[in-house]
Amino acid sequence: MSFFEIIEPEFRSFAIKNAPVKQLATGFDWVEGPTWFGDANCLLFSDIPSNRIMRWTPGQGISVYREPSNYANGHTRDREGRLISCEHGMRRVTRTELDGSITVIADAFEGKRFNSPNDVVVKSDGTIWFTDPHYGIKTNYEGFKSEPELPCQVYCVDPANGKLTAVATDFDCPNGLAFSPDESLLYIAESGHAFDPDANKRMRVFDVSGDNSLSGGRDFHFVSPGHSDGFRCDSDGNIWTSAADGVHCISPSGVLMGKIIVPELVSNVCFGGRAKHQLFITATTSLYSVILNREGIQRP
Repeated sequence: MSFFEIIEPEFRSFAIKNAPVKQLATGFDWVEGPTWFGDANCLLFSDIPSNRIMRWTPGQGISVYREPSNYANGHTRDREGRLISCEHGMRRVTRTELDGSITVIADAFEGKRFNSPNDVVVKSDGTIWFTDPHYGIKTNYEGFKSEPELPCQVYCVDPANGKLTAVATDFDCPNGLAFSPDESLLYIAESGHAFDPDANKRMRVFDVSGDNSLSGGRDFHFVSPGHSDGFRCDSDGNIWTSAADGVHCISPSGVLMGKIIVPELVSNVCFGGRAKHQLFITATTSLYSVILNREGIQRP
């Protein structure tokens, strides 16, 4: 199991000893936002500085899904299977309709433009939850350099009525986010201000009420080395998160169970493949994957 570091004995059963970490594609600038489309048998992901959304298809390899992408970062799918995207360049969250047209879900809050929506998830009730740090406007590398108009916050939008709410307002820079399997908890990464090595970097967990308000916000886990960027839960509530040395598996109680060793800095992950047991990993210039003895949560 040279690809795996076993910390807690249970993690040994998660890893398949003869399933390697494979590099599926490389040569990108900074890849993010992997999202599996099972009905199309492909993975979409962002190459942010290159202003493209890429597609990886088993047996066919890499193609361009959209160019330009408005420097898109994170993606997910809504309950109808449509692509939901966070765009640094236009500072908005959009939906790609089934006919390929683009609908703007949200681009401002209380009359002010977002900073650079980063990562996004959709709850089973159809609401769209996204983080809005300032990373995409700090430089011209992943968008367009600009001054923030809003604090770095977490938002929830109901596309049925357009209601937009700031649900978490006490972050320096929120990043990745994911719901627990029963959606009673929302995990959010705090990755700190860009270029600040002393920033407070942690994973927090919030209780989700029936009206979609959040409470709590307690510290859940501190990733080391590096920090949590993007992550996803498996069907048992274990969290698979990016780190500086690969992917870390965190138990629902916040214990580091083990690691998948990856040779590049990991940005994000998602589950997919024929049995939802393939973990796709975006890491700096490359796309990787590994088969696990785990199943991810796929919404829808």
